[in-house]
Amino acid sequence: MKDIYISFVCERLSLKDWQVVNCITLLEEGNTIPFISRYRKERTGGLDDAEVAEIKHWYDAFTEMEKRKETILGVISSQGKLTGELEKRITETISPSELEDLYLPFRPKRRTRATVAKEAGLEPLADAMWDFSAYNPEREASKYVGDKVPSVEDALAGARDIIAERLSETASVRETLRGVFRMRNLVCKATKAASSSPDAQKYKGYFDFREPLQRMAPHRLLAVLRAADEGFLSLKIDADPGRSASKMYYDLCHGRKYPSRALEEQLKEAIADSYSRLLSPSITTEVLKEYKEKADIESIRVFGENLRQLLLSPPVGQKRTLAIDPGFRNGCKTVCLDAQGNLLHHEIIFPHPPQNRKIEAMTRIADMVEKYGIEAVAIGNGTASRETEQFIQRTGLPEGVKVYTVSEDGASIYSASEVAREEFPDEDVTVRGAVSIGRRLMDPLAELVKIDPKSLGIGQYQHDVDQGLLKEKLDNTVESCVNTVGVNLNTASPYLLRYVSGIGPALAGAIVQYRAEKGDFRRREDLLSVPRLGNKAFQQCAGFLRIHGAANPLDNSAVHPESYHIVDRMASDLGVPVASLVGNAELCSKIDPSKYVGGEVGLPTVNDIISELRKPGRDPRESAEEFSFDEEIHEIGDLVPGMELPGIITNITAFGAFVDIGIHENGLIHVSKMRRPGIRGMVDPSKVFKLHQKVRVRVLDVDLDRNRISLEPVWTS
Repeated sequence: MKDIYISFVCERLSLKDWQVVNCITLLEEGNTIPFISRYRKERTGGLDDAEVAEIKHWYDAFTEMEKRKETILGVISSQGKLTGELEKRITETISPSELEDLYLPFRPKRRTRATVAKEAGLEPLADAMWDFSAYNPEREASKYVGDKVPSVEDALAGARDIIAERLSETASVRETLRGVFRMRNLVCKATKAASSSPDAQKYKGYFDFREPLQRMAPHRLLAVLRAADEGFLSLKIDADPGRSASKMYYDLCHGRKYPSRALEEQLKEAIADSYSRLLSPSITTEVLKEYKEKADIESIRVFGENLRQLLLSPPVGQKRTLAIDPGFRNGCKTVCLDAQGNLLHHEIIFPHPPQNRKIEAMTRIADMVEKYGIEAVAIGNGTASRETEQFIQRTGLPEGVKVYTVSEDGASIYSASEVAREEFPDEDVTVRGAVSIGRRLMDPLAELVKIDPKSLGIGQYQHDVDQGLLKEKLDNTVESCVNTVGVNLNTASPYLLRYVSGIGPALAGAIVQYRAEKGDFRRREDLLSVPRLGNKAFQQCAGFLRIHGAANPLDNSAVHPESYHIVDRMASDLGVPVASLVGNAELCSKIDPSKYVGGEVGLPTVNDIISELRKPGRDPRESAEEFSFDEEIHEIGDLVPGMELPGIITNITAFGAFVDIGIHENGLIHVSKMRRPGIRGMVDPSKVFKLHQKVRVRVLDVDLDRNRISLEPVWTS
């Protein structure tokens, strides 16, 4: 990558140039983001996976820009108009907008008013006016009157059209106006369609709205842009046409003697036309796109952080689970799963109205709990969730059997997916959905990777943002979470394995097939026997795969096989076998890290090895906790300002956090209510709360007409 790009990345990420250069080299060598951030800290200076992902993003973006530059240079060169100065400006720019501005005058274009004027032979007249040499424009224009140009006014009009287009294609003019527009207000007005459409009412707050673009919150900008796309709002930037035209005129005259009065009138007319007809619409579109890109980045950042928190939700682990997808009329779909998540039994119970078969349902639950040795109960948080939780609590579960509420978001998507059909070809969607709820309790990460993140109900304007950037962020987040936790090689599904560093869908399928044919993997090196899994793939994936009960205990840790010899030396120096060192914090404390630094092995790698030896294969996730809503609250009408209630964070946005308090409607803790006592300044909701965090909230206001609940957190010391 060129030095100009490396300098940009270093400045943007506050990194040293050697860090960026080494990271790019590692990426070009085929290394993955998790592998680089975990096992190549010496070469990158300890960059984390987010920083490596950011460098990769810019590396890919600038690689595409270089291709674009080659295309542009080729087009301009083929026209015979490529000067040394222009080539230098194109080669050295790092701004996509500047690059396109430089290309604009040479871009093949449709037939325009300027094109017609040029065909009539009026370009020399336009050049004379542009150069200020046409002191008497009318006299100069009279030379062009003929068959194609009926009059002097027609000649001047054609020349003005050429000048107007030339101005609209001048890079400095466009950048000047961008600066003007960026400082102005975005003005929103309701359209006629808005007054007659019920769907428009959600945008009512923007029907007569203006705000400086620079201060506009990302979620508000995305909201008005969506409303405009739906035809409910008209948008404009309130840049003053007169001032903008005057600025263009003075920029045109900069460094030159002012033109004659007659020529000045012609130029100002051309400038006014260029501004209103060509530049204002174009610059408005560009500036809105620019601010939308910033809003996209913020929205995608929030989405990615929510996804990370969701995927790293606490698991209950391998427990025999009874999972219930609750419902009223159609009953509660109930399944029993073994400790590995395999389906053992399913049926439907009807404890709620209109059937009210409570005694029968209690008997069936008791039988299932006893027969299948149930250790945990998972209840979906959809319709009838509260009622089902209360019913289960009254059934008299054995001591130690805990009840958990599980988010159903995306469960219906999974149950109808190809993945679910492959896993349960003989079961209907209701059974698959209940299984998904149970498995989410056991291991949220392993189950949620099967579902498109956009179906998990945790995004903000997710369908409006840049879909390519969103996919990149979400893919990186899933990959980071999977590799942070690590994967059991002998039990992982192909859908989980595909996110392991260096594997992907094809190798994941090959690993599962090999496992089915040959039996469990006994050591990491056995992976090299999997068809098409070569040394490079092994290097990338081995450290993130775990083999429980392996002969070599390091195979169940995050220590990479390339570092096993270092652990062997550590154990030998302590006079103990490796098995005695693994998991022995007291022995690990006796290791002097500096003794094992040398060659390409630095202190960061040695410290990581020692840390892993202390707690090998440690799951970074917390343990799942039981939770109960307030038993007195069942619907929004039960709420009274001042009430304090338990709740669960269900979604985090730039403007606040949504909280499930056990009724159909979620409440909102607005960002303005998130400041802890003694803390000033702006608050980032994603830094205050985590997805699915248990919280205690106070009701501030209840709007029954709009089903809106305003909350504030109750801080604990």
